[in-house]
Amino acid sequence: MTANCILERVSETRSTNDDLLERWRAGQLIDPVARIAHKQTAGKGRAGRTWLANPEDSICFSLAYPFKRTPAELTGLSLLVGLAVISGIAQACELSEDDLYHADLRLKWPNDLLLNNTKLGGILIEGGQAKPSEPTWMIIGVGLNLKNAQSLEASLQVGQKVGSIDQILDPSKKLPDTEYLWLKLLGSFENYFQSFDQKGFEFYQGQWDKWDAYPNQAVSISGAGKESTYGVAKGVDKTGALLLQQDNKMIAIHAGDVSLRALS
Repeated sequence: MTANCILERVSETRSTNDDLLERWRAGQLIDPVARIAHKQTAGKGRAGRTWLANPEDSICFSLAYPFKRTPAELTGLSLLVGLAVISGIAQACELSEDDLYHADLRLKWPNDLLLNNTKLGGILIEGGQAKPSEPTWMIIGVGLNLKNAQSLEASLQVGQKVGSIDQILDPSKKLPDTEYLWLKLLGSFENYFQSFDQKGFEFYQGQWDKWDAYPNQAVSISGAGKESTYGVAKGVDKTGALLLQQDNKMIAIHAGDVSLRALS
């Protein structure tokens, strides 16, 4: 990715996603652009939520990438990004993906990374296609907790449990440098995106199911202004939709303003 990607490093900005979205809307994007900020003053999560992170303890960046596929053909992209992040973390930390799996790193549909059922990171995807003849520019934002999970957890008012990458590592190993981790993640994105542009999400369906945080678990799906939907999670289909078993029927839940929660 780095050979054909513009790398931007800033000390502070409101939101790296918003920065790149503004350029896309203005027609200023030509090559892929990766933008990382030491501090985001208005970092975003899905559905307009705020992404909270301690600058010294996290990595937050966005990537503007032009896909050949139409927006309708990019279903499952957030799930694919989760797989690419796992691969990048493994490379940067000099671990195998099996090591991460056995450390209980998992993917929560459609856009979260969990570590032992605590939130390790999140993914936010925005963008679109200005004209049918043009590429589909997607702005992919990633936030990952690197260390000091307890400190971040204490600053949250919602009582959410937080995990961090240092919890995966052997005590004798140091966290990778943030710049090094960023470049490894970007390189992983390049590999996954090029393949995804050719093959779509169906090629990765089984791989995502391996990392599924809630296979065969009772879950609830809630969305803005809608009643919760209940069922048993059965992985995802070839488009990346969540499969939910309800009595004798299977329904597909498509990514949108929805939230998944495991039932105790």
